[in-house]
Amino acid sequence: MPRNSDVISVIIPTYNEEKNIERCLTAISNQSIPRDQIEIIVVDGGSSDRTCMLAEKQADKVIQQESMGVGGARNDGFKIAKGSIVATTDADCEPWRDWVASIQEEFMDPEVVAVTGLQNGIDWDNMNRFEIFVYDRMIKFANVAYIAVSKINHYHLCGANTAFRKDILLEIGGYLPLVYGDDIEIFHRVKKKGQVRLNRGMMVDYSVRRMRKMGLFNYIRFSAKMFLEVMILGQKPIKGDYARQNYD
Repeated sequence: MPRNSDVISVIIPTYNEEKNIERCLTAISNQSIPRDQIEIIVVDGGSSDRTCMLAEKQADKVIQQESMGVGGARNDGFKIAKGSIVATTDADCEPWRDWVASIQEEFMDPEVVAVTGLQNGIDWDNMNRFEIFVYDRMIKFANVAYIAVSKINHYHLCGANTAFRKDILLEIGGYLPLVYGDDIEIFHRVKKKGQVRLNRGMMVDYSVRRMRKMGLFNYIRFSAKMFLEVMILGQKPIKGDYARQNYD
């Protein structure tokens, strides 16, 4: 059971994120709990820009990933984390000020093995009113859906906003090297080890850039396909290029 003085390790995979990594790390550094209770680990996938240089200014550790895919990057971070609780977010996200405190609160219960939260859309630049309205409603609908399925003990353990007990995570083998849906698939394995919870106060500002690049129709179609294949049918997709892209 974690005490308030225990370190929580936050793992952030990166790939050419010089435009976003500083605001992400600043948000994590300025949490409502003391900074020395947070370990920040950036796992870089071979960036060709200034991502690593910028990350080194605020992160406790910056390493190059050795395992496959974004899930593998998280796994590399988990292995060197010193915290008994490990959390994940994305380089283009900004956790809210009480994010880590909300994680701490949930893990005071020894039965809890994983906890996830909700998202708030950001990065609306260069979008018209209609696009902003639609994408914002999509994120809000997703939050409502996450809350609804949590009532029947189903969870999407979003890689942008989830925390685990490190020992349990290592025991189940961490994330699988899937090209998409690894954060959906992992729920099926971790739920066998204890309680999974959704904490509504565990919020991150979530970039809509993936939605914008893919396009509204394609994003909806892809999301439905991913949910069906991974959550419902239990498939493990190993082909595709969704996870690693460059964004303007």
